[in-house]
Amino acid sequence: MSRARAGLYPGTFDPVTLGHLDIVKRAVKLVDTLVIGVAINAAKAPLFTLEERVAMLKAEAGKIAAGQAAIKVKPFDSLLVKFAQDVGASVIIRGLRAVSDFEFEFQMVAMNQRLSSDIETVFLMADPRHQAISSRLVKEIALLGGDITPFTTPQVAQALVKRCHERK
Repeated sequence: MSRARAGLYPGTFDPVTLGHLDIVKRAVKLVDTLVIGVAINAAKAPLFTLEERVAMLKAEAGKIAAGQAAIKVKPFDSLLVKFAQDVGASVIIRGLRAVSDFEFEFQMVAMNQRLSSDIETVFLMADPRHQAISSRLVKEIALLGGDITPFTTPQVAQALVKRCHERK
């Protein structure tokens, strides 16, 4: 008898991109329940509120997981390992785009292992089509009036363009 495996995919998701959704699409193949943890990170000065980011992820990720895994989207502002324990995740899922991502993530894994050796970290390499996509760059392109449709879903692109016009 196998037990259900829960995974945690954390991030700020401001906004959610096709790269994020690609990781979700692949992560649901590895776990029975995927918790998408939306970080409260004021230092990143998000364009979207926590509630907006949670709603975007629920709408976009829910379409991807149909029939594969249950998806839960939850905000968090605690230590990542503590949040993983709170949601019953035995695996933290992280996406990697480049070597520079690995250097940062390598340090995080070492610290997380010291805090809880029961939680593993799994890295999924970004699909080559999405390697250059980052929320920061998508926001910058949108703020400067560029076309962001290749980098996110139509609904998120529309919300981002609207938010950028409100900021001007």
